[in-house]
Amino acid sequence: MQSPFKNFKRYQEIIQVLLKYGFGDLLDQLGLDNYFKSGLKLFTKKTYTAGEMPRPVRVRKVLEELGPTFVKLGQMISVNPTLVPSKKYLLELQKLQDKVPPFPGEKAKKIIEDEFEEPIDEIFLEFEKEAHAAASLAQVHKARLQNGEQVVVKIQRPNIKSKIESDLDILNNMANIASNRLPKDSIYRPVEVVNEFKHWIHKELNFIQERRNIERFKNNFQNVDTVYIPQVYRDYCSSKIVTMEYIDGIRIDDIDAIQKSGLDREKIAHNGMEASLRQVFEHGFFHGDPHPGNIFVLEDNVIAPMDFGLMGNLTSEHKEELAHILNGIVNQDVDRIIRVFFNMGIIEDNQNIRELKIDLSEMIGTYYRLELQYIEIEQIVDDITQLVNRYKIRLPKTLFLMIKSMYLMEGIARDLYPEINMIEIGKPYIKSFMMKRWSPNRIFDKLSLFLADIRDLMETSPTNLKRIMLKLRQGDFSLTLHHEELTKFIHMLDKASNRISFSLIIAALIIASSVMVNFGKGPTIFGIPAIGLIGYVIATIMGLWLVISIIRSGRM
Repeated sequence: MQSPFKNFKRYQEIIQVLLKYGFGDLLDQLGLDNYFKSGLKLFTKKTYTAGEMPRPVRVRKVLEELGPTFVKLGQMISVNPTLVPSKKYLLELQKLQDKVPPFPGEKAKKIIEDEFEEPIDEIFLEFEKEAHAAASLAQVHKARLQNGEQVVVKIQRPNIKSKIESDLDILNNMANIASNRLPKDSIYRPVEVVNEFKHWIHKELNFIQERRNIERFKNNFQNVDTVYIPQVYRDYCSSKIVTMEYIDGIRIDDIDAIQKSGLDREKIAHNGMEASLRQVFEHGFFHGDPHPGNIFVLEDNVIAPMDFGLMGNLTSEHKEELAHILNGIVNQDVDRIIRVFFNMGIIEDNQNIRELKIDLSEMIGTYYRLELQYIEIEQIVDDITQLVNRYKIRLPKTLFLMIKSMYLMEGIARDLYPEINMIEIGKPYIKSFMMKRWSPNRIFDKLSLFLADIRDLMETSPTNLKRIMLKLRQGDFSLTLHHEELTKFIHMLDKASNRISFSLIIAALIIASSVMVNFGKGPTIFGIPAIGLIGYVIATIMGLWLVISIIRSGRM
């Protein structure tokens, strides 16, 4: 764990903001006052008035005030309901805003010139000095290439990486402190969350990855007329810069502008839902943050998604698990769903499986009795969230991100056209997704993999068996066992044996001193042989020390 005084000023800012919004109790629970008592108590501990704001709102305010790293952390947590105490926190975290004032245009030009090692006039025919839009990690400038094409240039904020790394060090320290204070059976794992967040934000800071995301999206939708993905210009991209085609469209939530343009709100809503379903069930690669500011509408009701920094990716395993879950829902087979949960490792044997089955059956049965037009994704998400929190189910982050993405897109579609039915639109995509599992090509591929595994096993088994037999003959065979509580047990055993040894030494000193007193030889103190008296004093001191250590350990 790094010293907290490496980032002393930042620690002070964080604690002051927590106090400002009434989170002094959190500092006490984490023991941060004691941990930083040699330095951070230089300022007075005082809880400022945070008004009558509910605690979830104050959490959001803290994250927004602490800046980019903490805003992004909140956004990541909002993807996973198991990381928050209730739905109220989830809803607040989904409102997080990371809009900040733009940095000067001259600095933007300097970053571009440093990245491409050319004067900006040789890179762009025109470059607008004023930022077109600004956020916590980057800002966007309109520009024109030398061939006259209009583009937008996304430029990473100067020194943002070093600031985020500093905050990550602090979060890592705080996570370690929190972990040491949480009970072992707690569902909250702060160190794991911080490590996952590090991976998340490092990907967002790498604009080369964003460029690849755009290219992959464009390839996926190249034959779809209802969706348009902007062109990305590789020659004008780097790890800090992404240059893409300028999209002159209408924000999907600007309903007045959409109506004035003569566009069809129902078709736009339908196209948006189909694009979302296609991403999940056909491509397995989906936009992780489809909020209204990231989606534009073009002529002919075409959807144009933007900002490809946060993406979700469904692996073949995720798809297989999702197919089994959907199959279980369609056939009202709760046992199948529970088996999938076990295989995924998201529930354990010690959980109340009987109660979980009852709640799952009730939830699935509720939707079976409803007509399609009355089923809303929002309600499904709420029910899943409650179930996940009640039984401490730890679904993979990608699946939660997928649920959130679908939920956001349905909300946008309903605002455009309230009568839209996502379940009806999704039926052919889900059916096709399920049928693909039984396609001849897929069965052949799985069979080929199975046979390859059998072949590898048959090839390696004789050699491995021969090695084991040789080690047995040579007496060199060893078996390593690990138990997660064994280290603690060894430590306690070592402590007990040390105390026994200590007690034996004390007993030996008392016996030897008694022998010396009985012999009565040598110099005396108060008529008692000096060596014997010294032995008694040492034995008394050691005995008191042993008694005090036993009392302090709380194990009498």
